[in-house]
Amino acid sequence: DNTLEFLHMTGRSLPHAIMMMIPEPWERNNLMSQEKHDFYEFNSFMMEPWDGPAAMGFTDGTVIGGVLDRNG
Repeated sequence: DNTLEFLHMTGRSLPHAIMMMIPEPWERNNLMSQEKHDFYEFNSFMMEPWDGPAAMGFTDGTVIGGVLDRNG
């Protein structure tokens, strides 16, 4: 809750913040685009990934979404 709110209130979009918190399995994913791989690699230095399993629903009043982590 607080981490997502903090990331969003510091200027990141809601999807960006969610992708930082609960990343896809990216390290050995040869099918992922280089741009997305670079995003996950860059952000991996800022925070540890969620250590689920978890399913999260989120909204900011404009955007709504849901995500299932890689362990779920």
